[in-house]
Amino acid sequence: MESEITLTVDGEPRTLTVDHRTTLLDALRDHLDVTAPKKGCDHGQCGSCTVLQDGRRVTTCLSLAVAQDGAEIVTAHGLGDPERGLHPMQQAFVDTDAFQCGYCTPGQICSAVGMLEEIRAGAPSVVTEDLTDAPELTDAEIRERLSGNLCRCGAYVNIVAAVRQAAGSEGRP
Repeated sequence: MESEITLTVDGEPRTLTVDHRTTLLDALRDHLDVTAPKKGCDHGQCGSCTVLQDGRRVTTCLSLAVAQDGAEIVTAHGLGDPERGLHPMQQAFVDTDAFQCGYCTPGQICSAVGMLEEIRAGAPSVVTEDLTDAPELTDAEIRERLSGNLCRCGAYVNIVAAVRQAAGSEGRP
């Protein structure tokens, strides 16, 4: 069975017809030629396919495209602005050399942007020490919240530094 759906991808409304079994990742990559999200494990364990869906980070390999009809999808490509340049998180990844091969980088960046929004909203994680206050942006919080994004090259130290830099440049946690 197939359905026509509309997604707003990186600010552009896109309509496509997909089989009900098509994942959001496959719809983006194979139907819309949006290649920022990467197919890594295809089981939701590596985070390479992470995007922001309606402002929240999601692994697209586990999400069915038909369930996202009407959703706003922002990939790492859509975070930047042609007039203002790179998003602060993208710039921080460049500045801190937070990637090596770059395969996981789009998912890492989207996840990091979503993670900072979670902290700003006061959402605790398993390592949040004081549940009565907004979580602090500690290295432990960053590592825990990004633990669903794997880097096969091992750039984790620089990824933590990038998140800290981007949070500081945005003037928030």
